[in-house]
Amino acid sequence: MVSSSGRRRRQAERESRGWRTARGAGDRWLVSYADLITLLFAFFTTMYAASSVDALKMSSMVQSMQVAFDAAPDAASVTRRAQPARGEAIPPPTTDAPAPIDVEAYRVEPIPLPTSGHVPGWLDEPDQADGPPVDANPPADQSSLTRVLARLSQQLGEEIVTGRVSLEMDRRGLIVSIRETGTFETGRADLSASARRLVTRLAEPLGALANPIRVEGHTDDVPIHTARYESNWELSTARAVNVVAFLVQEMDFDAARLSAAGYSEFRPRFSNDSVWNRARNRRVDLIVLDPDVSRAEEPAGAEGVDD
Repeated sequence: MVSSSGRRRRQAERESRGWRTARGAGDRWLVSYADLITLLFAFFTTMYAASSVDALKMSSMVQSMQVAFDAAPDAASVTRRAQPARGEAIPPPTTDAPAPIDVEAYRVEPIPLPTSGHVPGWLDEPDQADGPPVDANPPADQSSLTRVLARLSQQLGEEIVTGRVSLEMDRRGLIVSIRETGTFETGRADLSASARRLVTRLAEPLGALANPIRVEGHTDDVPIHTARYESNWELSTARAVNVVAFLVQEMDFDAARLSAAGYSEFRPRFSNDSVWNRARNRRVDLIVLDPDVSRAEEPAGAEGVDD
């Protein structure tokens, strides 16, 4: 018969063996955790070393990886090659390391530009099939018109989207086209409040130019006969004259730069075959004339004026 002291001793031994077994099983995760930390360290070390394109650092990184994974060279030799002593020549990279990049081989020398203003090459003798020769150095006035066009495109973005204003360039110069809708009442030539605000916004960029400005009035082909205007000729001309008067009287434009013309329905941009197209033909155009066009179209000044 087993005594009570023997039973207590065997029970204590079983509990001791179970505790040691449980303790050993609970520590096994440390092995996987250590492997993970080692791999993460190797990964970030590789990424840090690869962030530089220096040939010496790249060679040192490659050799260090060989030591870690292949155990090919010894660590001491790697350290000596990675950090040469003062005055010691840097040894060439091994066949396993990438060769240094020759930056000079890829350097592109700048092409000197001509100082005469003439661009040699394909502009000298253009192919007739490709159209007229390209002017490599446009006149300063044409460049100014292009800058004003870009500025007005930003300043009048809302009006352009809604169709109240359109901008374009042609052989005559810069054309600012103001539609009748929202600017003139039907059959009348007086500028509305919105038309005055719009012309005021145009005055600043156009006033900075020295180019002559011709204001043109246009109508559709629907005849008009009122107590004030007996024809579309009179209505289109009156609208152009009122815009010129506003620029001179309210915006302090030089009257010598301005001219007015009325074209009635005889200069349509669109065919007058629908209500929509007729509405687009009813407009006032402010044409900032190109200097060459202005000299060709406008009459010469009177003799002796400048004397």
